[in-house]
Amino acid sequence: EEIERETAYPDGKVEKVLKNGCHLIFFPNGTWKKVGSDGKTITVTFFNGDVKQIMPDQTVIYYYADAKTTHTTYSDGLEVLQFSNGQIEKHYPDGKKEITFPDQTIKSLFTDGQEESIFPDGTIVRVQRDGTKTIEFNNGQRELHTPQFKRREYPDGTVKTVYMNGQQETKYVSGRVRIKDKDGNVIMDTK
Repeated sequence: EEIERETAYPDGKVEKVLKNGCHLIFFPNGTWKKVGSDGKTITVTFFNGDVKQIMPDQTVIYYYADAKTTHTTYSDGLEVLQFSNGQIEKHYPDGKKEITFPDQTIKSLFTDGQEESIFPDGTIVRVQRDGTKTIEFNNGQRELHTPQFKRREYPDGTVKTVYMNGQQETKYVSGRVRIKDKDGNVIMDTK
């Protein structure tokens, strides 16, 4: 672009005003700033390779050169971090966080302490504040993990529970109940 005027300041800073209305400011340390002709779009390129952009809507995009990470802050308070490995984190103004991992697993961290992970195969894991975990598999099976037991529910209605002492209980849709001790020995079966 053609330069309309150029000003050199005593501190070593140089300002160039282009005919299109853009301002370029060069600092002695190698950092430079571009103010768009609208006066609202600002880009600062730092001496270390980092780049900060301020958009007309006040969205701020900061690129960390060493980490190859982009941190975008929107005017509504949403922050989005994009990492070089493909991971994306969204930090919402209400405190909720959502992380999309490179394998496309999505983990949500809620402000009340609950967590939810959705895996690429459709499996969903929910963790309550008390540590209770529910797993919903894409084949219709479901598991519940508590400090006292782990229970798996099958689509046909069968429920298998393994207690922390190792005892196992299987309830079938037919009404049959089979209980095994911690060593796998059947101690009750209502065939």
